Amino acid sequence: MLKVKDIMTMDIFTLKETDNLALARSVMNLARIRHIPIVKEDMSFIGLLTHRDILGATVSKLADLDSQAQEELDLGIPVMEIMNTKVRTVSKDDSLRHAATMLLEHKFGCLPVLENGKLVGIITEADFLNLTINLLDALNE
Repeated sequence: MLKVKDIMTMDIFTLKETDNLALARSVMNLARIRHIPIVKEDMSFIGLLTHRDILGATVSKLADLDSQAQEELDLGIPVMEIMNTKVRTVSKDDSLRHAATMLLEHKFGCLPVLENGKLVGIITEADFLNLTINLLDALNE
């Protein structure tokens, strides 16, 4: 049986709770990701910041705020003010079926993977799509 550890992403970008929204926005844009786990120095998981959270903290374009003013606002907003702290997680030894069911039923985009409270990876919808492509390729061979 395939487990979370078989397809999870281990090379992940993280932020600290004191990092600001401007940094989070930059990391998401540069790395082309939609989820950033928030951790302590020892990699203890404390929350998750999503692209949707960032959009919610962005001043509306209707406010006629230019990008520099938005950046200045973002510099003053610590990640801890907008991150989610009630986040469902999985362990690396959980079945892929369990993780997929959680993503589907709760409409999550990702699940942080923890071991003893420490972040060891993340499993996303994209990980499942890659698995599906690989399985389809194997079926066609």
